[in-house]
Amino acid sequence: MKWKGRKGSENIEDRRGMGGKTLVGGGIGGIIILLIVTLLGGDPGALLNDMTDTGSDTAAPYEETEQEKELAEFVSVVLADTEEVWTEVFKEKGLVYEEPTLVLYTDSVQSACGTAGSSVGPFYCPGDHKLYIDLSFYDELQRKFQAPGDFAMAYVIAHEVGHHVQTLLGTTEKVMPLRQKLSQTEFNKYQVRFELQADYYAGVWAYHARGMDLLEEGDLEEALNAASAVGDDTIQKKAQGYVVPESFTHGTSEQRKSWFNKGFENGTIEGGDTFKNME
Repeated sequence: MKWKGRKGSENIEDRRGMGGKTLVGGGIGGIIILLIVTLLGGDPGALLNDMTDTGSDTAAPYEETEQEKELAEFVSVVLADTEEVWTEVFKEKGLVYEEPTLVLYTDSVQSACGTAGSSVGPFYCPGDHKLYIDLSFYDELQRKFQAPGDFAMAYVIAHEVGHHVQTLLGTTEKVMPLRQKLSQTEFNKYQVRFELQADYYAGVWAYHARGMDLLEEGDLEEALNAASAVGDDTIQKKAQGYVVPESFTHGTSEQRKSWFNKGFENGTIEGGDTFKNME
């Protein structure tokens, strides 16, 4: 992706090295973050492991490495690109796009949804319209998920921005209450569609990024590889050797690739009704 030397977003909040105070046993904040993270793309099991009392919100000044500095600049540029694209897409529909804030953190972070540890992975909190990313996830994306490349990370950011788009369009508000009305298995079906729609919106962004001549050879393949690597079936096969479809929360590798690609080919909001077209 052509990103070096380009202007980044002003909506970056750097909390690296600050940590976050968590509650033993979770509490109300813990319950909220469990629900939100489960719905919006994280691993609740990993989150529970991170719910311990740090005892303090203070930490020594953070010293970033050269690699972290470059990654911070990269995510800032990608966020700026999403702002440009979604502002225009919303304008064409007679809507106003409200730009989200991207929070950089290390280890753990406090959000309007509660407290989360970095093992949860990147997530979006609709309560404060902020994306949260520990830049160490980039290494995890390459090593654990075997999805290298800058556009793989761009896909991750665009996916979380996709959740912000869902919030602005009212989709999140419609889906969230279903968690209390349906069984876990039934709600999982809606959650899968919710996540696939965010993949579609990531593809919409990529469609416009291509039109802005920002893509390089191999970028699309990097994004599709990343989408495949985080499919429920692929993750479950690696973790336990078999899959449990009724427990899927994000969709299969093929579904995630398919919906991202549909967004990449279509480039409009209208083509992303995953709740209607889900097979």
